[in-house]
Amino acid sequence: MDRHLDADEALRRLREGNRRFVEHVVSLDVLLSHARRAEQAMAQHPFAVILGCSDSRAPAEFIFDQGLGDLFVIRVAGNIAAPSQIGSIEFAVDRFGVELVVVLGHSNCGAVRASLDHCFRPEATTPGLHAIVDRISPALLPLVQGCGCRTAEELMPEAVRANVRATIHVLRSASRLLEERLESGRLRIVGADYDLASGEVRFFEGVPETA
Repeated sequence: MDRHLDADEALRRLREGNRRFVEHVVSLDVLLSHARRAEQAMAQHPFAVILGCSDSRAPAEFIFDQGLGDLFVIRVAGNIAAPSQIGSIEFAVDRFGVELVVVLGHSNCGAVRASLDHCFRPEATTPGLHAIVDRISPALLPLVQGCGCRTAEELMPEAVRANVRATIHVLRSASRLLEERLESGRLRIVGADYDLASGEVRFFEGVPETA
């Protein structure tokens, strides 16, 4: 698909694609995109950026029923916004004129769970995990400190959304390019979570009521 989509159109297309995925339907456009590999090898025209988790159960192209060349997908454990992810988003926004960025969390996220465990028992976190949990856990600490007797399992849905919101905050504040596009109305950054069991994506942050 080569026609440029604004943020509202891109969001609508993602929602329609997710509805097909939930209903176990694959669009003809997606199937035909596989036959256009040679054409797409010359250029790409993604209509949205997805910053999602690297969890093997959450591939964005499947979840939104999109074909080759439709989405610029960045996947990292816990859908965090480290410098390389910010740079990748800047690249897509600047090079391809993408106007919609989706930060996509998901249920039962292992990185979020590890970060919750770190909040409860920081001494148990292995050195390698600190690169992930140190970026996620600050957003989860208020949940843990005010949780009363609730367990990490009970806090997970709120923690997933808190992490998505924290990533959006980083994207909106850590990049001058993204900030300028947001201020000019040429970019929208929204948050969503994906339910592994139902297949449904729920948009909950940064989405206008009329969208």
